[in-house]
Amino acid sequence: MSALGRLPESTLMPLRRDGLDPVAELGAARATAPVSRLSVPFGLNVWLVTGHAQAKAVLADADSFSTDFANLTGIGVPGASTSPGGLGFADPPVHTRLRKLLTPEFTMRRLARVSPRITDIIDECLDGMDLSGPVDLVDGFALPIPSLVICELLGVPYADRQDFQRLAMARFDMFDGAVQPLGAISESLDYLRDVVRRQRVEPGDGLLGGIIRETGDDVSDEELAGLADGVLTGGFETTASMLALGALVLLQDREAFQLIHDDDAASGPFVEELLRHLSVVQVAFPRFARKDVEVDGVRIAKGDFVVVSLAGANRDPVLGSNLEVVDPTRTPVSHVAFGHGFHRCVGAELAKMELRAAYPALVRRYPQMRLAVPAEELEFRKASIVYGLEKLPVLVRG
Repeated sequence: MSALGRLPESTLMPLRRDGLDPVAELGAARATAPVSRLSVPFGLNVWLVTGHAQAKAVLADADSFSTDFANLTGIGVPGASTSPGGLGFADPPVHTRLRKLLTPEFTMRRLARVSPRITDIIDECLDGMDLSGPVDLVDGFALPIPSLVICELLGVPYADRQDFQRLAMARFDMFDGAVQPLGAISESLDYLRDVVRRQRVEPGDGLLGGIIRETGDDVSDEELAGLADGVLTGGFETTASMLALGALVLLQDREAFQLIHDDDAASGPFVEELLRHLSVVQVAFPRFARKDVEVDGVRIAKGDFVVVSLAGANRDPVLGSNLEVVDPTRTPVSHVAFGHGFHRCVGAELAKMELRAAYPALVRRYPQMRLAVPAEELEFRKASIVYGLEKLPVLVRG
């Protein structure tokens, strides 16, 4: 049995789902106390934040909370000496310097250059589907699109995309215990260090080559590998999960399916609503209290862990009514699907570009598409930071 499998169910509650919805216990916790103690063994003090305002307060407070990966080494987490680097596990001023390197690559002006290639990649994936029987939209649609986009962005060989998929998925597969994702961190960093070394010699046209040409030796190979790894894991598994789960929503809601099929303008609000509703990144990077701090009247002591439930915050009734259903016409709300504050996902706009293009392309290519198995037979990930489907078999012909 894995280490995670031995944890009490109350500890795993923020990672559990009931189909597309967070478990009822999460909403009950938010209604009772938006900042509450999470039952965790090993003598750790862990707080669960489920309210929207409280989540934004914690995520934006760099003075009181740290995401530095080194915090894990002090509590004996196996493999924690191997830091993944990148933005998610860094505090200012290191985080500030590294983010400045990436931000120019994710402006709308720079991303506009990638937009035609995103369209081509989506069409290539749809063209390549074997229509002789059921099609797995996870394998044939959701996984290859962000994988190829990331390859395009970083400037790494397309032939390596299978390794990218394997490593990125292992990073977030928590069901096999804490050590396995840390091993995947080490393996992916080893690969990306080699990519960076080759780019030093001959900088390509992608993100890594651009940073190397602009900064030279001011950025170390280790920092570049960490940034590349963050782009890979942040932009691959999350977008793949959104593509698959969003496709399932469309398959189960024919009115939404038809709306996205018919109306070009409907895709943007629909994507924002899906991001809020699905919240595929279920919890934010863990925070560690730098000092005694009070959040919503609750005292959190220096050294305590804080887990922010993005899924809980995005269903908080303060955001509107009837949040338990997908409303493709809902006016976009201030969701935290990409986080909030200085750690908000730098690639958020790229992800939305992919989603806004992929959903209409899918339903227009296959307007008769339907599930190939009963919905209750679909297998979801069991306890994962990034929620998703294992497979999504569909029939695309009428």
